[in-house]
Amino acid sequence: MPDQPMPDYEKLGAFYLGKVVDPATNQPTDDLLLYDSTDLTTHAVIIGMTGSGKTGLGLDLIEEALMDGVPVLAVDPKGDLGNLLLTFPELAPGDFRPWVDEAEAARAGVSADDLAAQKSELWRRGLADWGQSGERIRALREKADFAVYTPGGSAGLPVSVLKGFDAPPPEIMDDADALRERVQGTVTGLLGLLGIDADPMRSREHVLLSNLLGHAWGQGQSLDMGGLIAGIQAPPFAQVGVMPVDSFYPPKDRFELAMSLNNLLASPGFQAWTQGEPLDVGRFLFTPQGKPRVSVMSIAHLGDAERMFFVSMLLNAVLAWMRTQSGTSSLRALLYMDEIAGYFPPNGNPPSKPPMLTLLKQARAFGLGITLSTQNPVDLDYKGLSNTGTWMIGRLQTENDKARVLEALQGATSGPDALSRDQLDALLSGLGKRVFLMHNVHESRPVLFTTRWTMSYLAGPITGTQIKRLMGERKASAPAVGTATPAVPSASASASGKPVVPPGITEVFVPTSHPDVQYHAQLLAVTQVRYASTKYRLDVAGVLPLVADVTDGPIPVNWDEATELRVDPNALEREGAAGATYSDVPAALLNAKNHAKWAKEAAKYVAGSRPLTLWQEPGSGLISAPGETEGDFRARASLAGREARDAAVQKLRAKYASKVATLQDRLARAQLKVQQQQAQAQQAQLQTAMSVGAGVLGALFGGGRRTTAIRSGVSGVGRSMREGQDVQAAQTEMMQVSQQLQDLQNQVQAEVDALTLTASSDLVKLDVKARSTDVTVPLVALAWLPYTRAANGMLTPAWDGAEG
Repeated sequence: MPDQPMPDYEKLGAFYLGKVVDPATNQPTDDLLLYDSTDLTTHAVIIGMTGSGKTGLGLDLIEEALMDGVPVLAVDPKGDLGNLLLTFPELAPGDFRPWVDEAEAARAGVSADDLAAQKSELWRRGLADWGQSGERIRALREKADFAVYTPGGSAGLPVSVLKGFDAPPPEIMDDADALRERVQGTVTGLLGLLGIDADPMRSREHVLLSNLLGHAWGQGQSLDMGGLIAGIQAPPFAQVGVMPVDSFYPPKDRFELAMSLNNLLASPGFQAWTQGEPLDVGRFLFTPQGKPRVSVMSIAHLGDAERMFFVSMLLNAVLAWMRTQSGTSSLRALLYMDEIAGYFPPNGNPPSKPPMLTLLKQARAFGLGITLSTQNPVDLDYKGLSNTGTWMIGRLQTENDKARVLEALQGATSGPDALSRDQLDALLSGLGKRVFLMHNVHESRPVLFTTRWTMSYLAGPITGTQIKRLMGERKASAPAVGTATPAVPSASASASGKPVVPPGITEVFVPTSHPDVQYHAQLLAVTQVRYASTKYRLDVAGVLPLVADVTDGPIPVNWDEATELRVDPNALEREGAAGATYSDVPAALLNAKNHAKWAKEAAKYVAGSRPLTLWQEPGSGLISAPGETEGDFRARASLAGREARDAAVQKLRAKYASKVATLQDRLARAQLKVQQQQAQAQQAQLQTAMSVGAGVLGALFGGGRRTTAIRSGVSGVGRSMREGQDVQAAQTEMMQVSQQLQDLQNQVQAEVDALTLTASSDLVKLDVKARSTDVTVPLVALAWLPYTRAANGMLTPAWDGAEG
């Protein structure tokens, strides 16, 4: 690359992907390739054979998104995207040493330490050539959180996929098409995991499981695997369509399906699918503190059926999350899928394809950008990719691949500046390593560019052992997944039959679906509270169920240690689970007079110590919604800042649009005038030359017209000089107009660069207290909370909402 200062590429909303390449010379120019982040809301596809630089371009795109505060969810079938975690601000050899290939060192005849030093220097020089340094890497690491998940495996962070099939949010339940897609995708993926290739319309297995999920979800209930197996054996409905269940799917055949699922449940590897983070897209995109994340879903260790199952479940979860978001024209998040082959084929309809098609069609309205990457163009559904606005095409492997891409590009390009098939063919045929042809529907014509040096070290596919090394410390220090739950009782509490509860005390049971539970008695105070503030335009009411331990000491209840019970009070039951055991009950909890006193204490405690916490972003004044977590609000405030920035940029460009258009028109007319004056000057020079030539001949050979010819030649010389002066004047005018246009464009760019995101990293905490008259306590009860006991005696909460 040329040794010259790199122009500033840290533009708001601009992704620095590389430099423009001159197609005539195939050499990089000094023009930077800055890709507008909002263009990515119309999605992108990257195509290129092995060795084309496709992986580097994908990492560039993800790095730039993170630099702009945009979170990324990345699906990684081969292990290449784990390189995003190999970022070393110091660029020291010791940082590279654990990740160099020992075999590569042996082939080069050097030690691994020497190879690490070479890689360190290579990356330092490579970054410098592209105007980057360790400081930009440090900024990248400070702006984003990096994590590698290994669903169905233990190397990285675990993902809970099969713990249960949670009921979709209301946005899905109220949309018949969306609900059908969710049910169909879930069932198809699950049956695929069992090795059953089921047609949703013809397969008895598929129809039965779909009805079971639809029935449970329609009642607002989630299903775990045990509930699904029980439902297969004894369906909660009598008919499927117009046929009796037993006629449609005889009990003996249903038992075989139940046994297949039970065998899956009992298999040694099944537990890996039930532990870890729930399949919650919001948590994959942002930390609890609202910091943008890149969550790499590494699935290289899985078999084909397991990969398809997970990808289809993940895409359906993305769909569900997307439909709960507000509309926006700014880039909210990026879904990146590497090596899409097999998941989005031109023929067939695997369970991953319907949700991907829906995402490509609808995600733009929600600011979700999708980028797909593949080596083989023939593996893509080009009709589906008609919704893709940006194509980045690298070196292709075969003529068939090139023909397929040319066909797709011709269908996607139009307008007066569109290139012909021959022109596109010539460009694609001459592509070198790391050089791509970009077709962007938001630009007038395609452009060649070469990718910049990645900040991430490209170590090759990351293995399971390496993922374990990357995530080991994080897994060891990770807190238990889930929301706050009531304190777990002492494992030494005695257990026996249910104690007798005297009259006058309300007794309730927290529902559980677990067998063999042990109930522990705690005080439950269900409070109804209203929070109102004219200052913050707030008026919201809700139910706050609190549970607290009770002792027989002088202060039976310490309200400061009370915790929220994440269970709907309407779901509380009057009887416990069959076969359960019970702890002893403190004497104070069995005294009915205490319950009336505790109701007053609970109301006083909530009014004085349980404010509704809101968050305010000081730059914009934006305030969080009731119940919105700090992390969720930070994510929303960040998006609002990008929306405000993008709107300001559009407004600024619109402000100068007429001036720019006027100068462009003047420049076009000045260029035309120069061409006309040059033509006239050339004509005058030709006439002068002819006149002077005639005069010279006359002088040599005599004749009566000699004097007239000479005079005509002298006059022609004068005209030629005047025409030359006119050319110079026209050129001067053209240069002046061109400079005025350049100055105006520089002014516009300077004002764009001066814009900043309105969202601040510092939030203001706002506590809105409830008035004592706005707190009531309709229920105080002895509540039996279910727990399960492990072999080591540890107790674990066993009610829905206690985890995840």
